[in-house]
Amino acid sequence: MSMASQELADRIRLQLAGDPHIGERRMFGGVAFMWHGNMLVGPLKDGSLLVRCGKPAYAATLQLPGASPMNFTGRTMSGFVMVTGDAIEDDDRLAQWIAIARAFVSTLPPK
Repeated sequence: MSMASQELADRIRLQLAGDPHIGERRMFGGVAFMWHGNMLVGPLKDGSLLVRCGKPAYAATLQLPGASPMNFTGRTMSGFVMVTGDAIEDDDRLAQWIAIARAFVSTLPPK
């Protein structure tokens, strides 16, 4: 894991501390944070954040500052956005992105 993604992972851990339903899983060359076994967010090596927003909120989420389509393999994955590192430098903004992910993931059955 890069220094940027490790630093972001540590900030996410602080945000999610105390929630017994949070877990971590190795994904995308780093770590993904899971809630009830469903992916919430994941720091990327460049310091950006992968956020699971779900297809219903996808278009609206893309309008938020720093958001862009997730595209790892040359194809866009609807329901996931990437957020630039500068858009999540502030802990309150990071918390807002985690809340977006949790709002969608809370609609999914636990795994």
